Amino acid sequence: MSGNGDPRSGQLSKAKTKNQNVSHQSDTLHRPHPQVMKVIQRLQKIINEYILQLESRHQQEDLEQEEQQHSQNIRDQKAILVHLMCEVVNLLHSGASSSLELQLPRLSLDSRGGAGGGQQAQSSREPDQLSHQLSDSETAFISCDLSNHGTDVSALYQSNFQDFVAYQGDKYHEDKNTLGLINLGLSENKLCIDLLTERLSRSDMNYIDDDLLQYPDWRGHAFLREEVARFLTYYCKAPDLLDPENVVVLNSSLSVFLTLTMVLCDPGDAFLIPTPFCSGFTLTARLYSKVELIHVHLLRKITEADTQPFQLTVDKLEKALLEAKFKGKKFRGLVLFNPNNFMGDIDSLDSLKEYLEFAKRHNLHVIIDETSMLSEFRASIPFHSVLNMKSLPDPNRTHVIWGTSKSFGISGFRFGTLYTHNKEVVSAVGAFGFLQGISGITQHKLCRLLQDREWIDNVYLPTNRSRMQEAHRYITNKLKTMKVPFLSRGSGLYIWVNLKEYLDPCTFEEEQLLYRRFLDKLLLAPGKAYMCKEPGWFRLTFTDKPLRLKVAMQWFSEALTDKKQNWIEKQLEDALVEVSSPSTRRSSSSPSSSPSSSPSSSPSSSSSSSSFVKVDTSHF
Repeated sequence: MSGNGDPRSGQLSKAKTKNQNVSHQSDTLHRPHPQVMKVIQRLQKIINEYILQLESRHQQEDLEQEEQQHSQNIRDQKAILVHLMCEVVNLLHSGASSSLELQLPRLSLDSRGGAGGGQQAQSSREPDQLSHQLSDSETAFISCDLSNHGTDVSALYQSNFQDFVAYQGDKYHEDKNTLGLINLGLSENKLCIDLLTERLSRSDMNYIDDDLLQYPDWRGHAFLREEVARFLTYYCKAPDLLDPENVVVLNSSLSVFLTLTMVLCDPGDAFLIPTPFCSGFTLTARLYSKVELIHVHLLRKITEADTQPFQLTVDKLEKALLEAKFKGKKFRGLVLFNPNNFMGDIDSLDSLKEYLEFAKRHNLHVIIDETSMLSEFRASIPFHSVLNMKSLPDPNRTHVIWGTSKSFGISGFRFGTLYTHNKEVVSAVGAFGFLQGISGITQHKLCRLLQDREWIDNVYLPTNRSRMQEAHRYITNKLKTMKVPFLSRGSGLYIWVNLKEYLDPCTFEEEQLLYRRFLDKLLLAPGKAYMCKEPGWFRLTFTDKPLRLKVAMQWFSEALTDKKQNWIEKQLEDALVEVSSPSTRRSSSSPSSSPSSSPSSSPSSSSSSSSFVKVDTSHF
């Protein structure tokens, strides 16, 4: 759409294209589908495999346990098969395009039961073990060309990135595309792009020599690892100079996490991880290492033990570990985030020490993601790195991740680094640099950026902190005006927004519907994607440019207003239908009827009709 043209012209063009597509489809209704037989053969194969597995399990498993799982497994399997049969019938009837791509609930047959994983099948309110259950947000891709693993990868890509792909093709622009999507769900800091563009354009960045054009040390060029060690020593306030030989450089923080799980674990081993957490950790664990992430659910409820919402304690870790071990899980480690990249909590050194001592008692590795370091925007809340500790409870099992995507807002550089005292881990993770390293030219630019302490301390960090404060103040003031509860401490790029009052009923299905309502113009991040146990939470990234934030919050407010209005209208329609029904009229004309018994004046109706207006903010 041209910036000077009528916005409606783009819409008319889209409508014309859509009509042409419909016309094309109508022309093909009489044509037989060339791949229907392949789909039917695939369906037959799935059914046969399932029957064989059921027979085998009946022979191998304890009968009582099998009976408990059998009913749910059969129901899940029937739902999948019925859905697939319906798709085949629809294709035969309508004659779809020759590129066959069916979307249906994912079929996962594990070693204990049918689809959904038997005991691991969860209710919609408990999104645990997403890799072993039928997920309403996940689709399967039926292909005659892909392997089973390839099919799983394709399904993961579709379920995790389809909305991001749509955003990439329809980004908001203040001149060229005012109807495009604004992304406040993506984990990016866009506040200081002007400063970074200027710094990265200086002459010292434009350097090339033979070494930069050749294969580097797979752990990263020595000059960059040395600078990373100096940088972390300075900003983490390490008691001693950190050793460059303990540094490994890869192409993202998630790559570092992935490689750590692969060198520390065997497939099926488990890590404890507090929720909510970045969905990329689940994705990488499923795609590659096949490590199971056991969730330690943190809740918003405040108790004597929990002095603030979503608080991690050693007691919760002990409980989660004990419950999972009782189920036969083999644990290898614990994943921590400091600062917490959702609520912005910064752990004290005492808390960090308690977590590390818990891990040592149970012989667990600890992976600590400190990627959000330098993202604190309130001076009253200082950051404490685990590298600031004079002595670690178990140095050989403590591994720190850091990168520049959050601290410097250059996620496109694809840089992440590991610091660990364990030389065997350094060697094993370093081997992955063969495939997951970054270019020599990029490493040079990163080294020059990290070396420039004067620019970082006197220009970038103060400006970034000031702009984060201003953006945070703007968004939180808007949320307060709308009476929307939220959580945000003083670090990180996000505000954790509570929209459960807009869910009726309060389920993850309704959360997904609300997410889709926003998606007309605004991309947010629903809590279920981050394994939050409670429906209704959304992650809102506030580190964007002022104009986009202003437009985004206008759309955000409009979506909630429409949601509220639609709900009220539905309640009125339901009440009118009930009042006008014959049974209601007979009841109202009987001597025993009274005004207090009418639906509109009942306590439940009264509380429901006002649930979107009155928001409980007592915990915030």
